[in-house]
Amino acid sequence: MIVLLLAGGFSLAFTLLTTPLWIRLFKRLGWGQFIRDDGPQTHHTKRGTPTMGGIVFITGTVFGYLVAHLIMDVPWTGVAVLVLGMMVGLGIVGFVDDFLKTRKQRSLGLGGWSKVVGQAIVATVFAVLALNFPDENGLTPASGYISFVRDLPWLDLFTFGPVIGVILFLLWVNLITISASNGVNVADGLDGLATGASIFAVSAYIFIGFWQFNQSCFNENIDLDVAFKCYVVRDPIDLAVVAAAIAGSLVGFLWWNTSPAQLFMGDTGSLALGGALAALAILSRTELLLVIIGGLFIITTGSVILQRAYFKLTKWRYGQGRRIFLMSPLHHHFELKGWAEITVVVRFWLIAALFVAAGVGTFYLEWAIR
Repeated sequence: MIVLLLAGGFSLAFTLLTTPLWIRLFKRLGWGQFIRDDGPQTHHTKRGTPTMGGIVFITGTVFGYLVAHLIMDVPWTGVAVLVLGMMVGLGIVGFVDDFLKTRKQRSLGLGGWSKVVGQAIVATVFAVLALNFPDENGLTPASGYISFVRDLPWLDLFTFGPVIGVILFLLWVNLITISASNGVNVADGLDGLATGASIFAVSAYIFIGFWQFNQSCFNENIDLDVAFKCYVVRDPIDLAVVAAAIAGSLVGFLWWNTSPAQLFMGDTGSLALGGALAALAILSRTELLLVIIGGLFIITTGSVILQRAYFKLTKWRYGQGRRIFLMSPLHHHFELKGWAEITVVVRFWLIAALFVAAGVGTFYLEWAIR
């Protein structure tokens, strides 16, 4: 428990206190945000605001996790390294995208498919490592089952043999990772929106990891009356620790990222956060539960898909495309309807919090009624 608090505290202190230094560095390097001409006109005042702030909270997360373990003399675990590796790997993909945007001064950095290829490479490496390196209990970081709040025995990806099973597992991990990282990326359109929503979503895994640790099937002190409810998850307490480090780092970053933002996370941060959420869901065996926990990201991404599909359909049907929203993603629609940016952000935070509460509630309810 102490290492969890230390990880969150050191990560928070790092981002809160060092971000002004990063802001000055990014300004000197000319890493300023490029604003789309077709976006809300109020956003043009943000042109040139330093971006790639994801570097700050990624560094803060790794710093907090390592320092907490060093102080408490606790060894690292494979699951935490995998989460951090996914976060850093997708952060690098986002950094390349952000760097090209600032260098070329346009809203498009990496091409759409190039970005997906980068995400897929990171996700595939993660998946291969997660299926290997069993611990003393023979448990690998990830399992070959699709999970909801725990592995679903009737959704075994390895039913048709190891070769097909590995292929299906790689595809499944890629689907989760690419969807989650792009979901957070789409939501990152207003000051503090994606940061605040991610704090709620990541914090869910602090509770989930801690509860799984208390109710672990490998916990010698577990009450025999509830042993049938136990969780088969590898090192869940360290998943809670790394989640605390991410959440703490984001809280410190939000101080500088909230309206009016002095630093944007950029694709460096949004892709990294989506990757971290995907990794936490896969390793905690709560993959489908992420749909609820990350409900806000599903809504914002869905609004983009719906807008584009409707536009193409009406263009084919009537010869002229029509739109459902004034602008997608959904948060820009409400901006163009006259809502103040801070109003949209706070209300979307509330929606994100409700989804997280529903997700954590579902997780606990399954244990309670099992």
